[in-house]
Amino acid sequence: MQIPKINIPKKYLKIGAWVLGVFFIVCIALGAVAYSKREALLKKMVAKAIAKANKDYDLDVKIGSAGFTGLSTVKMTAISIVPKDRDTLSSINELSVGVKLFPLIFGNVKLSEIKLNNGFVSVVLKDSTTNIDFILKRKKKDSTETKAKVNLADIASNVLNEVLYKIPDDLDVKNMLFKFNDHDTAKLSFATEAVIDGGDLKSTINVNEGESKWHIDGYVNPGSKELSFTAYADGKKLELPYLNNKLHAKLSFDTLQTELKNAKYSGDDYKISGSWSVKNMLINQPRIASNDIVVQSAKLDADVLIGPNYIALDSTSTAYLKNASIHPFVKYTLGKNKIYELKLNAEEQDAQAIFEAFPQGLFESLDGLKVQGKVKYNLNFYLDTKIPDSVRFSSTLTPVDFKILQWGKTNLQKINSPFVYTPYEYGKPMRDIIIGPANHNFTPLNAISKNFINAVLTAEDPSFYTHNGFVEESIRKSIAVNYKEKKFKRGGSTISMQLVKNVYLSRQKTLARKAEEILIVWLIEHNHLVSKQRMLEVYFNIMELGQNIYGIGEASRYYFGKQPADLTIGDGLFLASIVPKPKASMYKFMSDGSLKPYMYNYFRFMGNIMARRGLTPSDSAGYGFYNVRLREGLRQYLAPDTAAVDTTVFDDDDSEMPQVIMQDKNKNLFDRIFGGGKKDTATIKTADTTKTKKQLRQERREQRRKERELESGQ
Repeated sequence: MQIPKINIPKKYLKIGAWVLGVFFIVCIALGAVAYSKREALLKKMVAKAIAKANKDYDLDVKIGSAGFTGLSTVKMTAISIVPKDRDTLSSINELSVGVKLFPLIFGNVKLSEIKLNNGFVSVVLKDSTTNIDFILKRKKKDSTETKAKVNLADIASNVLNEVLYKIPDDLDVKNMLFKFNDHDTAKLSFATEAVIDGGDLKSTINVNEGESKWHIDGYVNPGSKELSFTAYADGKKLELPYLNNKLHAKLSFDTLQTELKNAKYSGDDYKISGSWSVKNMLINQPRIASNDIVVQSAKLDADVLIGPNYIALDSTSTAYLKNASIHPFVKYTLGKNKIYELKLNAEEQDAQAIFEAFPQGLFESLDGLKVQGKVKYNLNFYLDTKIPDSVRFSSTLTPVDFKILQWGKTNLQKINSPFVYTPYEYGKPMRDIIIGPANHNFTPLNAISKNFINAVLTAEDPSFYTHNGFVEESIRKSIAVNYKEKKFKRGGSTISMQLVKNVYLSRQKTLARKAEEILIVWLIEHNHLVSKQRMLEVYFNIMELGQNIYGIGEASRYYFGKQPADLTIGDGLFLASIVPKPKASMYKFMSDGSLKPYMYNYFRFMGNIMARRGLTPSDSAGYGFYNVRLREGLRQYLAPDTAAVDTTVFDDDDSEMPQVIMQDKNKNLFDRIFGGGKKDTATIKTADTTKTKKQLRQERREQRRKERELESGQ
């Protein structure tokens, strides 16, 4: 098939040629005029920028000279920036900046080159001011303006583009010094030289005048949104002593690598793909662990999603610790109420690889542990801050043909035989206690009163015999309570966890110790290393039940002069009540050895739960409250009563109970529910006879609701 030939009249061709010729001549003329006027335009722009900096930021900016050295390159000398009434922020002897002309046509400033010789940037913190607080001042001014609804995805895209456009194709930095002075107590300096040539980056940083020398090598391609950097130090680890001096933390590593692979829109989301990795990272911070933690090899291949109102680490991301891997999902949603989401998914993988991937120093008691089989892990957490009680939490570590082949530093079955337990107070050992028949205070489980056993289990861990070391519902409720209170008010520990904490681990309150506690509980419970009966027997023989009183054998004789087998329901409920705060035990007694009235509510509350579960006969007389008597030899240490108490005001049926307020500076959970105040005095507020029957019914329903909640495991 032939394409028909189109004949264009010659006159139209001539007209087109003339139009293009005129347009070309006009462009040349305008360019010539602009070129001849560019110096004057530059001076106006510089003067305008200096004036704006002074007006908006109180900055005194001075430029010795500024002029073009090429078609699109500006050279400036003797530059200084001084915030008002502050130390000099920056001084640069010579700076040349070139821009690309083509992007400039579309309003984008893309740097082609930067050359900098001899300069410094100095950040100074002094008293309550800094020489960069002008930035905060500007933000404060802006905050009074009406702001439109922001789109985080657009902000992320704009910020990243601005940063990338400021990376030049060619860079040559010589003798540039970055200084940081923190109240004259901690000083940092980085003498920097850097070169970008054809996308290859080379930089050398002299830290604190020869303390160490860092190197940064990499590749940059801003147009394709690709960056890659590797940081390392000469002959030593890369570290910042400032962190240790200022934050009491130590952080160092052999190499640090980061890579930006791509950044683009994916629907309404802005997606940033990259990776970060470290070799032999050392961390030392008292809240994390009391010793050095070494991460030999770690890497994160990340896909970060930034939506209109959220930021998320997508589940397509993968975190690696040596040969173990896990897929994290983290999402933070902004709005009227903030939403936090966390999911972890570790697919089925070799168990030994998992244990070997743990950072050195994290789980000291498990060092050298050998296992076989596989494990997989899933965690799901969701918290809407507007409705914290609806928080979701689940955590499952599933073994597949899992078996322990060799113990590590600690034999987790050591408590199956007699052993020596050493309790600590404020970091100091109290005394050695033999947990076995050689100790006359040791009490076998079958020689302990059921009244005590059932009272403690009801108060501390109602599902002890059925759970595998953890109660997710209890942890979930603890998260909700602690979030609402904005502090750690309620824990979710089971008896298994308390036992492991006391027997196998130090009393240091660190994240590492808590993580180790959780792992040891899982190993013991899922592998049935210790029977439930033996765990309970050991727990009852090491639990703290008073000042330097450990175990039920010591406690029953100390308080009541009885054998553990002879404890009544009242004795058991009293001992259960002091488990959360055993050193406050003596505050609960009157001078005649009877219990203070505010404890009556606790006995009724706990006794009713035990009765409904068939653990004790129903009792309308307070479940032994009136029969509890402190051993006569201890009564001399009790403070005199400061208020008379008429116990006959208590009603024996399940109707409205009088509100008893016990002022005690050492209160446990039930003291807070049923009492208040701080002084060691007792007062009674009698029943409000003006209440209607409807009010009384509502209060009884609320009381029963609390009992059901406690019965379900809190």
